[in-house]
Amino acid sequence: MLKNTGKLAGKTLFITGASRGIGKSIALKAAQDGANIVICAKTAEPHPKLPGTIYTAAKEVEEAGGKALACTVDVRDEAQVNLAVSQAVKKFGGIDIVVNNASAISLTPTLTTEMKKYDLMNQINARGTFLVSKACLPHLLKSENPHIINLSPPLNLNPQWFKNHLAYTMAKYGMSFCVLGMAEEFKDDGVAVNALWPRTAIHTAAIEMLSGEDSKNYSRKPEILADAAYAIITKDSRKCTGKFLIDDEVLKEEGITDLTPYACNPEHKDELMLDFFLDIEDSEKYIKLQSEQKPSGNRSVEVLFKAIEANISPELVKKVGAIYQFNMTGAEKGTWFLDLKNGNGGFGRGTPTNPADATLTMESTNFFDMFTGKLKPATAFLMGKLKIDGNLQTAMKLEKLMTSLKAKL
Repeated sequence: MLKNTGKLAGKTLFITGASRGIGKSIALKAAQDGANIVICAKTAEPHPKLPGTIYTAAKEVEEAGGKALACTVDVRDEAQVNLAVSQAVKKFGGIDIVVNNASAISLTPTLTTEMKKYDLMNQINARGTFLVSKACLPHLLKSENPHIINLSPPLNLNPQWFKNHLAYTMAKYGMSFCVLGMAEEFKDDGVAVNALWPRTAIHTAAIEMLSGEDSKNYSRKPEILADAAYAIITKDSRKCTGKFLIDDEVLKEEGITDLTPYACNPEHKDELMLDFFLDIEDSEKYIKLQSEQKPSGNRSVEVLFKAIEANISPELVKKVGAIYQFNMTGAEKGTWFLDLKNGNGGFGRGTPTNPADATLTMESTNFFDMFTGKLKPATAFLMGKLKIDGNLQTAMKLEKLMTSLKAKL
């Protein structure tokens, strides 16, 4: 873990989406130096499903050694953003660092993307980042070492990252375009503008909603991004700008090569889910390394389904409550179904009698690799190796069944 240096003492950080998750982790890291933290988020009252409010986060910041200002801010609302900036300057005398962390996600293809979801993602991610940066820049220009960090990905124009969730990709790349443009625009003024992105999935409320509770076993803690962000914003702003940085690469430059402490479950530190938008060749190498660590076993799809059937129990049917259809391509082309909803469950060839809750389309080799632990469903989905129609979260419930099979095949 990266040690604090005290360089942020007295500095003021304006952080969006700071009531929980990555934003709060960055706030707490800076607070240990004695920094001033402007906590901007919509959650002023407790959320029925998500932990934390701007006030509980402010309390944690102060307990960690910093000073806090809690501001109710919807980054889509220009008046709220401007008010928060004014309050921050009035209380702390200026703004030195901006962290654009607030984001919205909906992983849907074009035909099933509701325009209200499209608008939400683009208004929060792209427009919100632009607005917050614009409102803070007059004050950043007065700072001795001003930084903007956007939690956004490298600009990878491989169509792979557009075809499955175009609206989301456009919204996140909007944040990255702000880095590209503002870094050059304010370079001579000494304002550093950089992007920071994780190599792997980070355990937050968002990833748990997408992949279920088991996602914790295959994710890293938000603290890895907090440490990486800290390393960036404590550098000379005139010497570090316009970069698209990956968390583990930033920490490697700081001399940290053992990332085990950042794994939510150290036992699965070599089985982490990859995040979106990273170079496809690196992703393939990562998955190849995972595959080489596990035996192949019998690669017959029918044999695999029989093994799955042996692991079906009334408890599993009750817990999952879903019907899956598998459309196989490649060497063992065909259609199969898995019923974990009715009676004692079952499987068979062809389409299910009742409509499937989720339909998964993939090559038969990838299907086998998923059910034997070599390929995580979320990773397969992100890389385009798996297409999901229907309920995404329902599809990811298969993770537990896959985990139980790993030791038996």
